[in-house]
Amino acid sequence: MSEAHCYQMVADCRLRAATDLFAHTWDPVVLAALQSGPRRRRELRAAIGGISDKVMTETLHRLSGNGLIDRRTYAEAPPRVEYGLTALGRSLVDGPMRALGDWLTEHGDELLDAQERSALEGLSRSPRP
Repeated sequence: MSEAHCYQMVADCRLRAATDLFAHTWDPVVLAALQSGPRRRRELRAAIGGISDKVMTETLHRLSGNGLIDRRTYAEAPPRVEYGLTALGRSLVDGPMRALGDWLTEHGDELLDAQERSALEGLSRSPRP
């Protein structure tokens, strides 16, 4: 696919693949929780909080399928499984996610204020019963 064609069909481009990494609420949260190193599933859920077992399973499968995390099984009794960032996952966490975090540190209050203003304006425009 040529670069010119890519701009005509953005849905088929790398930009979409990259933005899809943030389309699922829990994906960046799980990646951030793995930043400090590999964790067992139970430890990961405890560190995150508020994520159901079903959603955790879906998230781990999606991140693994994207090559961002890997699953390591240890031959022990009882068996031990850990999830950790791959080199690709580490590059995402240390690159774009860190840049986004820096931006949020600098502009997060402005973002939240704008969202609050918008919500209040929406309420004032709502028809009254």
